[in-house]
Amino acid sequence: MMSSILWALAGGGLLGLAVSWLLLANGRIAGISGIVGGLLATWNDESAWRISFLLGLFAGGVALMMVMPEAIVPPAGRSLAVVAVAGALVGYGTRLGSGCTSGHGVCGLTRLSPRSLVATVTFMATGFVTATLMEVLA
Repeated sequence: MMSSILWALAGGGLLGLAVSWLLLANGRIAGISGIVGGLLATWNDESAWRISFLLGLFAGGVALMMVMPEAIVPPAGRSLAVVAVAGALVGYGTRLGSGCTSGHGVCGLTRLSPRSLVATVTFMATGFVTATLMEVLA
């Protein structure tokens, strides 16, 4: 139990350092939907840091799989098609909501943004309701 708490604290600390560094070094918010959206929109002078950021996310996942393979598991009882549709809906929702949980929840709340508070509460409530309905209906 204690080791999982330490892993969570270490991960949270690293996440805080990463988003702080991006904000201080580039003046940019570490919102994944904005980073990917900006990369897909046009190729420009900001594309290099966006690609680097996304590669860093991927490398972090690979490193976690190597160190703690039990931490990354396939979704229980869900097909790859269901997961892909869910991911597409989340991506669409982040564009509608002008941001994602990383941009609003991690970065916006730390900047005391009222807009981010409303967005994060909405994301979380919708997620709780959706997860509960999927569990009941499936």
